[in-house]
Amino acid sequence: MSDIKIKKKDSIWDIIKFMLLAFIIVIPIRMFIAQPFLVNGRSMDPTLKNHDYLIVDELSYHIREPKRGEVIIFRFPGNTKEHFVKRLIGIPGDTIRIIDGTVTVITKDGKRVLLEEPYVKNHSYESLVDIVVPDGQLFVMGDNRSESYDSRMWRFLPRDLATGRALVRLYPFNNIDYLPGQHIYAEINNTNINNN
Repeated sequence: MSDIKIKKKDSIWDIIKFMLLAFIIVIPIRMFIAQPFLVNGRSMDPTLKNHDYLIVDELSYHIREPKRGEVIIFRFPGNTKEHFVKRLIGIPGDTIRIIDGTVTVITKDGKRVLLEEPYVKNHSYESLVDIVVPDGQLFVMGDNRSESYDSRMWRFLPRDLATGRALVRLYPFNNIDYLPGQHIYAEINNTNINNN
């Protein structure tokens, strides 16, 4: 009978140790390294669909600055309890030029980046000319331009509200993807940056 009590105590102690170990490992990962995120809405369609389930890399933005073309998750400036997902178009010092829906970025050092955006759905044909992204700010847009509420309307995203980049799409299972939607834009050396 005492052997049963000892085994029961040992198994309870093993469960407690396992739970403590899991707590010590899981909590820091969830707080500082990766978070789950459920896409809500169609602003990133077709890149990300409504109810896609993502894992967000929160560690990278503690080590380096966000990069143009990344799909980022951020706290919305109008209500920091809400999280949005958009594509990063402009970083500090960039000049954003949108003419008839075509986006061009002129970098701080004068290089022109014409955004080839095969992922964009429902091009909108508005024009915004020469918007300079201030220090500490970002310019973001949804891939479904006519359905997205983004920097074109509310202007800039404070850098400290960017929580991470989309690292993995886990759901739907038939569309699992590493760095979903990431697109690196090529810079074009161009001395005449006033041309379209």
